[in-house]
Amino acid sequence: MIDLIGLIWSGLVSGCQYAIGAIGLVLIFKSCKVVNFAHGNIAGLAAFLIYAVTLEESTGINWLLGSLYAIAAVIMLAAIIYVLIMPIVFKSDITSTIATLGAGLIIQGITQIVYGADIVALDLPIPDWRYDLGPIVFTSYNLLVFTITLLTIGVLYFAIDKSKIGVAFRSVSSNPFASQVCGLNLSKVQLISWIAAGIVSAIAAVLIVPTTFLSTTSVATFMLLAFVAAVVGGFNSIAGAVVGGLLVGVLNNLFAFYLGSELQNTYMVVVILLILNFFPNGLMGTGGGVSRV
Repeated sequence: MIDLIGLIWSGLVSGCQYAIGAIGLVLIFKSCKVVNFAHGNIAGLAAFLIYAVTLEESTGINWLLGSLYAIAAVIMLAAIIYVLIMPIVFKSDITSTIATLGAGLIIQGITQIVYGADIVALDLPIPDWRYDLGPIVFTSYNLLVFTITLLTIGVLYFAIDKSKIGVAFRSVSSNPFASQVCGLNLSKVQLISWIAAGIVSAIAAVLIVPTTFLSTTSVATFMLLAFVAAVVGGFNSIAGAVVGGLLVGVLNNLFAFYLGSELQNTYMVVVILLILNFFPNGLMGTGGGVSRV
């Protein structure tokens, strides 16, 4: 029982990382029905940009500068990818999705050319604090993950629910044809969603890398579980992305501990199949093109 509580707690921490990654995927899918397979590669490039700035000295100022560079880079990169695939977004969702896969491979290749194939470490400039409460371990990193996750969700909720661009986003997500007839600029709304997803991917990368290592494929590999979270929660639901992320984080921990880590990916495929069998649109997804924020 003690092991179970500890596993659930650490699973929730990992689940927050998956949730943030899944939110970025859902933002793009809700606006233009494209699954962005370049999401993880964009996040990986953001992490390397921060690493390059903090290589000599990992101070708070260097981290701030690195984060600003990374955010600026992912904004430009997300905008470029969208502009390149925009002509086919309105013609074929499948073709657009395949195009993002190609874009992701190009980004991964450029990252490897610039930064090499070596495995490096990227640590957050936070105090090394820890407090044990039975099987639950509180650390400065865990608290930071929960705080950033709540802030990200809160900012997105306010932007989508209270702002004009949020109203436009919800309208385009629900019915793009009717939105265009009413005078909304679909391309502008979709571009903003791509930029927002890029920023979210950079946030996810910052939280992911300290728990593992940084290479040209590590963040993209981690983001595969964010994709699973989006599928489980519902690709057209931001709330579903959060629920799916937390569920995937907990289940992944439990499977690894009780059944072994060798077949973790197989277990998650089984989870996807079971959930989609009973909930074809995910746990919180909706059908018919109408989405829940």
